[in-house]
Amino acid sequence: MVTSAILRQPHVVKLSVLAAACTLAACSFGPSGEPPAMPQPAHYGAEAQPTQTVPAQGITQQFVVGAKAVPQWWKLYQSDPLNTLVDEGLRHSPTLAATDKSLAAAREQLRAQVGSSMLPTIDAGGQATRNRALTIPDLGPSTLLYNVFVGQLQVHYTFDLFGAARLADAALAARVNVQAYQFDAARRALAANIVTAAITSAALHAQIETTERLVTLANEQARDTQRRYALGAVSHSDQLNAEQSAASLSASLPGLKQQWLTTRHALAVLLGRTPDAAPDDLDLAQLHVPEQVPVVVPSELLRSRPDIQAADAALKAAAADVGVATAQMFPSLSLSAAMGQGGFSWPVALSGAGAIWSLGASLSQPLFHGGALFAQRRAALDTYDATVSQYRQTVLAAFQNVADTLGSLEHDAQALDAANLAARSAEGIFVETSGRYRLGALPVSSARSSEQQFRNAQLDEIRYTSARLTDTAALFQAMGNPPVDAAQPAAAAAAVPVSSTGISN
Repeated sequence: MVTSAILRQPHVVKLSVLAAACTLAACSFGPSGEPPAMPQPAHYGAEAQPTQTVPAQGITQQFVVGAKAVPQWWKLYQSDPLNTLVDEGLRHSPTLAATDKSLAAAREQLRAQVGSSMLPTIDAGGQATRNRALTIPDLGPSTLLYNVFVGQLQVHYTFDLFGAARLADAALAARVNVQAYQFDAARRALAANIVTAAITSAALHAQIETTERLVTLANEQARDTQRRYALGAVSHSDQLNAEQSAASLSASLPGLKQQWLTTRHALAVLLGRTPDAAPDDLDLAQLHVPEQVPVVVPSELLRSRPDIQAADAALKAAAADVGVATAQMFPSLSLSAAMGQGGFSWPVALSGAGAIWSLGASLSQPLFHGGALFAQRRAALDTYDATVSQYRQTVLAAFQNVADTLGSLEHDAQALDAANLAARSAEGIFVETSGRYRLGALPVSSARSSEQQFRNAQLDEIRYTSARLTDTAALFQAMGNPPVDAAQPAAAAAAVPVSSTGISN
């Protein structure tokens, strides 16, 4: 009667139906873990991308559609000092070293879990005790003292009938892969940050030198205006305007220097150095913008971006978690065995009469857990659905990243071309004006004014040159790594050969 009452419980009926459905459906315990189909846009941005940029400073960048991502793309800048900085950062960055060790620890935890869940456990134990038996006064013999000596081996193994352990191992292996892809992403981000910081520092240095010259020219102009005002040649307003221009330029210089120092300090830390050991600035003119930039097609981008690969691995882990939650509803079978020697004295314990052994089997089937098992499975399914949405968002964000950087390169080239033309024109005016001033045809104020126009145009050219170089680095970073099918970075999934049902093929 108790058994029939239990079987009438609604949760037990659900379990029975689920068990039968599982048998008929070849034990499909959860989702396959395959990523959802994503749209394959004809081009990344709202507008069709050009095949090349406009020429700027004599260089036209080619967008090579369908090309593979470049692993060590920073070498395309053709700067040995830049290559040295990136290599140093990849070797000595504490953040990268910590991520590497965390990944190594995760791999060892995976090996430990696989070994403990897939193989039997064997333990050796020994015990030696001295005991005093209790007696009842006036009814029993005198107090008895005796020794017990026991030594034995114990073996325990749980059969993974429905794949709960194998699916748990697969989930952990997928999470190790997530960490491995995150480590790849961290390496690439570190390289991109070093390149960007080095270029930015070099550009800021050049801007500071140009701004200092502008400050010198403005101060000379202010002093000259002061003398002319004293002679009555200009108005008081002209004098104040000259002083205001000189003071404004001087006020912009400390902020620029602070920005330069901050960038240098950040670069030093990226390299694993202290800020006082910041490297010398690169020569901005010695950095060559890469003329050919790969544009990975969207379908290939899904396999080359570490962040998308990490989202894919997280999806597989969530699918395995659903299988684990399902498998926990089904029977579990364990075997145990023990053999050894025991006795009340060492001679007896070590003799044939002291042989002891035991065999046992344990079978358990969840019947009623207050709905916890079903709730856990529903939670796992909801988590899986959330992971699917996160995968979609990661892919869309990657497409946006590529689209933005492609658009930036085209607009950088246009702005740099215009700034370069303005700087060359201003330089020509400055050279001609300086020549006429030396001949006495023009006053010094005209020569000074033409140089100020040239230096301001030069500042714009430096800014746009820096933007083009750093945005090129951002596009290389956005393309990811060439996919390597033969050796996944975590090498974890191969250690746990499980199928989606938890039953080996």
